[in-house]
Amino acid sequence: MDASHPEGEAAAGTWVTVEEWSGSSATALSRTAVLTASASSLTSHRFGSRWGRIGGRMLGAFVPEGFPGSVTPDYVPFQMWDTLQGLSTYIRTMLSTQALLGAIGVGEQSATVIGATFQWFLRDLTGMLGGILFTFYQGSNLDSNAKMWRLVADFMNDLGMLMDLLSPLFPSSLIVIMCLGSLSRSFTGVASGATRAALTQHFALANNAADISAKEGSQETLATMLGMGLGMLLAHITRGHALSVWASFLSLTVFHMYANYKAVQSLSLTTLNYERASILLQHFKECGEVLAPQQVSQQEHILPFWSSWRKLIRIKLPHERVHLGAKASMLTHTDMLEIAKTRSHYENTDYLLLDKEGSVHIFIHKQATPADVLKSFVHGLVLAHSAHNGKSKHADARQWMDEKYATFISRLQMKGYSTERLLSHSIIWRAHWLHGQLDEKLK
Repeated sequence: MDASHPEGEAAAGTWVTVEEWSGSSATALSRTAVLTASASSLTSHRFGSRWGRIGGRMLGAFVPEGFPGSVTPDYVPFQMWDTLQGLSTYIRTMLSTQALLGAIGVGEQSATVIGATFQWFLRDLTGMLGGILFTFYQGSNLDSNAKMWRLVADFMNDLGMLMDLLSPLFPSSLIVIMCLGSLSRSFTGVASGATRAALTQHFALANNAADISAKEGSQETLATMLGMGLGMLLAHITRGHALSVWASFLSLTVFHMYANYKAVQSLSLTTLNYERASILLQHFKECGEVLAPQQVSQQEHILPFWSSWRKLIRIKLPHERVHLGAKASMLTHTDMLEIAKTRSHYENTDYLLLDKEGSVHIFIHKQATPADVLKSFVHGLVLAHSAHNGKSKHADARQWMDEKYATFISRLQMKGYSTERLLSHSIIWRAHWLHGQLDEKLK
């Protein structure tokens, strides 16, 4: 409300001015109208065009409330590349579905309804079972490596569509190929859904995960409709031309993989997993500073085949030398004696570390909290980085933890990292030990 007015206007009587502002949040407002009323008249002045206001309302159906202030800076580049890869997926879906329907006999007089139904049933059943098995084996690992599994999910989707496109070429193996394609897409459904949930939480700066998820659905629906239209047009143009179909499919697949890589590469996650914690700790030990999320993102390895290739040439990154949640039953007599010698360096902690054959095994106490798990992993990294051997190695690592760990966590929080927990696989194995009797039993 505007309190300023000419002296003559004040003498004429009371007046009031009201300004109308429009926006999805207090930080994203624009003035749309000004109304001034006096004892004898009402004047109004509108700002902006009607089409501009309509466009703003339509945009509100696709972006979160308070955009861009309510989301992280990497939301826009990720959504842009994600929409493009989704568009290419829906176009290819029309080509692969057309090939699959032709393979099961749609449009042929010799085909039977019951035969096609049975084949489709086996295809769906295989996908359902595959999704359950994938969840059982990898469900707890999806949020800790969301970027990598996002790439894996879309690669498996590409593989499933490739199977559908191949199905007419091998009629004698049709059911096997259909089931393999469905199995591949079932992995996609589980991994994509789980990683999408983790990314939505990352984007939500204003506790607006539900709104972001809803607007993501609107964006995907628009991309689906556009992709289906273009896909039907492409399927009509390439119908009966196998070379054109394959050229279109492979070209779109290459673009899909590139767009997916760019989308994942644009993410700057603030949660701590094994690799991000290792990168941050190594830089902090060298420079005394903590890298920003954007800088860490540039150093992460997100390609799924990178880890397998590294194992073949026997190269281990620092975090791969630390094994969190080791089984107590794996301990030998020599290991127990080693733990007894170094146990004094782990007083008042809910974990024990065993340095064995170049790797650090972390035994988590059964009453350890998520904060203890994060601390144990950082301690394990410090121990793995230590240049000394024997008991002095454990002593140096404990000294660093006592002097620098609190500062390290504080610097992480200042940079916006979440330090409540370490994103890791599910820790199934825990341990319990007796502080007063351990040395006596092992002497």
